[in-house]
Amino acid sequence: MKKIFVIVAVLFSLVSCEKEKEVVENIVIPKTKKVDFGFKFSDFNVVQDSVKSGDTFGSILQDQNIGDKRVYDIVQQIKDTFNVRTIRVKKPYTLLRSKNKTNNLNYFIYQPDALNYYVVDLTDSVAKAHKKTKPLTLKRKSIGGVLKGSLSETLDNAQIDAGLATRISKIFAWSIDFFKVKKGDRFGLIFTERFINDSIYDGVDSIQAAFFEYKGKIIYAFPFEQVPGSGNISYYDEEGKSLKNFFLKSPIKFSRITSRFSSNRFHPVQQIWKAHKGTDYAAPRGTPISTTAAGTVEQTGYTAGNGNFVKVKHNKTYSTQYLHMSRILVRRGQHVNQGQTIGLVGSTGLATGPHVCYRFWKNGVQVDALRLKLPNGEPMNPKNKARFLKQIEPLKFELDSVSNL
Repeated sequence: MKKIFVIVAVLFSLVSCEKEKEVVENIVIPKTKKVDFGFKFSDFNVVQDSVKSGDTFGSILQDQNIGDKRVYDIVQQIKDTFNVRTIRVKKPYTLLRSKNKTNNLNYFIYQPDALNYYVVDLTDSVAKAHKKTKPLTLKRKSIGGVLKGSLSETLDNAQIDAGLATRISKIFAWSIDFFKVKKGDRFGLIFTERFINDSIYDGVDSIQAAFFEYKGKIIYAFPFEQVPGSGNISYYDEEGKSLKNFFLKSPIKFSRITSRFSSNRFHPVQQIWKAHKGTDYAAPRGTPISTTAAGTVEQTGYTAGNGNFVKVKHNKTYSTQYLHMSRILVRRGQHVNQGQTIGLVGSTGLATGPHVCYRFWKNGVQVDALRLKLPNGEPMNPKNKARFLKQIEPLKFELDSVSNL
């Protein structure tokens, strides 16, 4: 009897396993149907490529068995929406062709950038073109911690867009000399990032609040519109004081000081002791040199000692000069804006390597720009102060609470 029971049990087990196997084998896993540009790719014969050197809109269409006359007609029909001459090498395009034997081209899609694209509809005798934009999502992010090197290095190590460092340096350009920030200095940032189709990263959209520790002091930055809806945004500290001083801290971004203003310095080329009435910033040849304040170009030229130079008069009190340029990019009498590139770093004149010597005049006397207390920008209108403080209250609380990187 036991033997019969065992045999029945084994048979039952085999049948159960076979049934289980059948169930597993009959599971249907649906294929992922890719959808992009508003089209279901499974409905088409899809070709994705990029514009090669020598390609034109016409040659791409001709490769799809579209004759010269039809290409000409298409170009004329869509020219008000899509100028076909604007397609550029290495830019991606997509061809959606019919899945029947004719394999006719139904749609040509061109992407000039990650966000925008053109759809040329060829399904009718009259071609149509549409410019479209992919869905854009903004995601808010807050980070904080201590500098582990330069600002760029710290953000890069945290896998944050390096371009954010440049934007931050512009905001704090009047308050912080980023050549002097140190490892261990604290910072906090609140910003938004753009994502195309909710998944493709497209860079930083805006900086909503920030703080940096500089020389033992915490400096905050909050964007604020004094006139709502004007689009004119300036940055202020937690007390509503403008971060924008009359002069930038230096004429070059992310460089280093190699020689300071001195009444008696040993000249590396002339090999004598003499006054050095400027501040030297070393940087690679070709680095942009910016004017530290708006003004009028008073002088440009070349001398044996200064090399190529530019001098800018800012007002009746202040002037600045920039020496040893490899190239001058402005002319005498030209008005220049604060931060505008006026030349490129070089080593012309008496120089041992590429740098810019930055000189500063106050009331006609050369002074040390690093020791000078410079004027501030336009203050906040008192009637806006209460609105500003209310707006930044939650942002400041969040900044002070951000977790470390």
